[in-house]
Amino acid sequence: MSIEFLLTSIIVVATPGTRVLYTLAAGLSRGARASTVAAVGCTLGIVPHMVAAITGLAALLHTSALAFQILKYLGVAYLLYMAWSTLRDKGALTVEEETAPPSVAKVISSGILINILNPKLTLFFFAFLPQFVSAHEPSASLRMLELSAVFMLLTFVVFVAYGVFAALVRKHVISRPRVMTWMRRVFAGSFVVLSARLALTDR
Repeated sequence: MSIEFLLTSIIVVATPGTRVLYTLAAGLSRGARASTVAAVGCTLGIVPHMVAAITGLAALLHTSALAFQILKYLGVAYLLYMAWSTLRDKGALTVEEETAPPSVAKVISSGILINILNPKLTLFFFAFLPQFVSAHEPSASLRMLELSAVFMLLTFVVFVAYGVFAALVRKHVISRPRVMTWMRRVFAGSFVVLSARLALTDR
C-alpha cells in the first residue's frame, strides 16, 4: 500500500461534497449515531462504483453519452429532491430536537442513492484505481479490490469524524430556532449548487 494512494484517497474523501454534507446534516439533526449510520450508507454506496470499475462497466459510461446523461440527471433530480425535503422540513436532514427519527434502512438507502446517482464517482474509480495497480500485477482485480476496501475504510472513518463533530455542536444548533432555519436553508442551497455542478459536468 503506497503512501501516495493513502494521501490521495484521504484528500478525495475529505473534500466537502454531497456525501459529506449528508453526514454532517445527520449529525446535526440526530446526533453521532445517526451520522455513523449515514456514513455507513455513503460507504456502501461506493460498492456499485467499485464493482463497475473493476468489471469494466465504467467504460460504458465513458463511451456512451446517453448512459452517462441518464445517470447524471437522475442524480441531479435526487439532489434537488433532497434540497426540497430539507426546506420542507420533512427529510432526514431536518435539524430538530423532538422528531421521529427515520429508520436506519432509510438513512442508509439515502446515503447509497447519493453515491449511486453520481456517474463521476464510477469514472473516478475507473481512472483512479489503475494508477496504483501494476500492468504486470498477476491478480489485478484482487489488487483493485484491496485498494477499494482501503478507500471505503478511509471513507467511513473520515465521515464518522465529520458526523461526530457535527453531533458535538448539535446542542448549540437546536437550541437556536433561527440557526436551525438558516442551517436548513444552507443545506438546501448546497444541494442545489451540487446538483447544478453535476448537471454541468461532462464525461
